[in-house]
Amino acid sequence: MFDRHYAVWPENMPRHLSLPQTSLYTNLEVSALRYPHRDAINYYDSPITFAELKQQVDALAGYLQSLGVEKGDRVLLFMQNAPQFIISYYAILRANAIVVPVNPMNRAAELEHYLQDTEAAVAICGQELLPAVAPVVGMVNLRHVIVAAYSDYITRNTDLPLPAEVEAPAVALNSPAHIAWKDAIGAGETPRELLVGPDDLAVFPYSSGTTGAPKGCMHTHGSVMATCVQGSAWIHGTTESVTLATLPYFHVTGMQGSMNSPIYGGSLIVLMTRWDRRVAATLIERYKVSRWVNIVTMAIDLLSDPDVEQYDLSSLENIGGGGAAMPAAVSDKLFQLTGLRYMEGYGLSETIAGTHINPTDNPKSQCLGIPVFDIDSRIVAVEEDGQTGRELGPGEVGEIIIHGPQVFQGYWKRPQETQKAFIELEGKRFFRTGDLGYYDEEGYFFIVDRVKRMINASGFKVWPAEVESLMYRHPAIQESCVISTPHPRRGETVKACVVLRNEMKGTLNEQAIIDWCKEEMAAYKVPQVVEFRDELPRSSTGKVMWRALQEQEWAGEQEQRAC
Repeated sequence: MFDRHYAVWPENMPRHLSLPQTSLYTNLEVSALRYPHRDAINYYDSPITFAELKQQVDALAGYLQSLGVEKGDRVLLFMQNAPQFIISYYAILRANAIVVPVNPMNRAAELEHYLQDTEAAVAICGQELLPAVAPVVGMVNLRHVIVAAYSDYITRNTDLPLPAEVEAPAVALNSPAHIAWKDAIGAGETPRELLVGPDDLAVFPYSSGTTGAPKGCMHTHGSVMATCVQGSAWIHGTTESVTLATLPYFHVTGMQGSMNSPIYGGSLIVLMTRWDRRVAATLIERYKVSRWVNIVTMAIDLLSDPDVEQYDLSSLENIGGGGAAMPAAVSDKLFQLTGLRYMEGYGLSETIAGTHINPTDNPKSQCLGIPVFDIDSRIVAVEEDGQTGRELGPGEVGEIIIHGPQVFQGYWKRPQETQKAFIELEGKRFFRTGDLGYYDEEGYFFIVDRVKRMINASGFKVWPAEVESLMYRHPAIQESCVISTPHPRRGETVKACVVLRNEMKGTLNEQAIIDWCKEEMAAYKVPQVVEFRDELPRSSTGKVMWRALQEQEWAGEQEQRAC
């Protein structure tokens, strides 16, 4: 068991947590029993109590069963953040079925993969996404689509600017396969017996991985419960905590940190459908938000608002997340404004969110943190054939592997890929993350890069994330994404796609960035090519899509060779 980090373990924090041996739905049931009149959700100033939430979850669960949903069936949940997402999620679980959360940016052609893979007969979607779902009704098993209008849950007047999707009234549905949300909830169906427990499958978040089509990560009620409970305990969550939910719920970090953990703890979720930095600041001030789980780009955007100091953010007790390393300069500005350090963490779809988190009383910047409760994490060498080798010590770069209660069961219907994803060490089954990293003498883990994201420049191995981190020190650079580019002698070399700060645009050229890099890093790491861009491509969760830039770069080389 890796225990080097116990020397910096948070004071008065147990090293082991006993997890509830119940379903996730039971968390809602218990909170509704304990705090029936307490607000569970506040949606743009419109509240929903725990009792109301449970009542609607049960009604929808009964309706899903009336449509033929049985234990172990998969149900697609294709929606932006809204009360209906939370209700649907727990209703699917109450119906003894499995939630398949789908990125709302997907369109019909992409949905085909999820339908073929899961054989889902029922989907629940936001009405703005119906045009993407309608063409695939009848494909494989899909027969029913429950359609939700977010405006149904704006029950009180608000001075907040609402996203267009939230303002839009419910539209008329013109297909017998399309079922209005209000009709499903109002049908008065009662769910049958709850049959699922900790060992039953609960959620299939899909992981894009490094190649191929997205793969469903099979999580049980028990593995989802693990990070739900652990995350709450790590930040000392209580019934009085107030969580600002800005990360998308289809993604595991938002799902766990901003939905499942607050429901487990009986605390309030202040919910946003779309990111808006001034709405976020207003909600923090208005509802005394104490916890905000986000990605670094959201924190950067909030702090970039010239009027941010006009808002009272003093209620915040914990700000953290991941998606990218937090630049030191931004972290310092956050500290000056709130007195808080950004709490970086690390997790994957395969671990249903965090396995490593920085200690609240002793964080390190640009660091994954330390393994949390009951996590055994190691660093192992990666051999030339991609296989894992011997276990490594402090400061040695290798693949991060993880054993713990939140590790998934495997990839849905992909036994060979599941087998490749695990190794055995000291009698334990460890998940191979595919991430390169190391730990220091105190047991803090640091990421270097993906195993597949390494630039081999004449035999010198360059880790793009390291170069990016170094480039953030340049005062003119707002963002940087490092990729490989073809080189006639080296085979490949380093290229940096750079977004300059607005006030610095036009004041320096690409060569000036290269010259600065030569002063800051080893010669083999220095970008040989710098390309200025207005923005970098991002996924729906805000992460920079480095692979898209990489593929674009090499596609140009292939076209030239073809000519």
